[in-house]
Amino acid sequence: MLPAYCANMAPVFATKIFGQKFNWPLDFGLQIKDKPLLGKNKTWRGLAAGIILGIVIVYLQRYLYNLDWAKDLSLFDYSKINLWLAGFLFGFGVILGDAIKSLIKRRKNLQPGAKWFPWDQMDFLGALVLIHFVYIPDLLVVLIIIIVSPFLPLITNYVGYILNIKKVAW
Repeated sequence: MLPAYCANMAPVFATKIFGQKFNWPLDFGLQIKDKPLLGKNKTWRGLAAGIILGIVIVYLQRYLYNLDWAKDLSLFDYSKINLWLAGFLFGFGVILGDAIKSLIKRRKNLQPGAKWFPWDQMDFLGALVLIHFVYIPDLLVVLIIIIVSPFLPLITNYVGYILNIKKVAW
């Protein structure tokens, strides 16, 4: 799930790197009943950054897969999967999960950045669903991912807040 976790952070770093460049909203500014569909914070720049970083991390994992210790930790055989597709699915999936969450938050009148526990920690579910196109993990692995994954964004968001990368600690 590392490619998904990294891809989920990519839009924040892309904003820091590119500022307002390439800041086109995914929803093209569409509204439903005077509410944004997704909101201005869900951008094509963030989607592209998530997909690119997902692909890069999968390739990095493939490289590390040649090392015995990394091979022992791996959930799947990187030599038998389409790396581009896996990276795309991880990156696109986590951004899709975040976009779906934003769609629901806008319908519930929650502002961008507003805390919505535990759903703010569930973006990874989109990647977990989409990765099934190239790999089907064991049920135990899926359960561990579902239990552990919600805590990782809490930790990384807090670190991002401390480092002044994020405006809020959640």
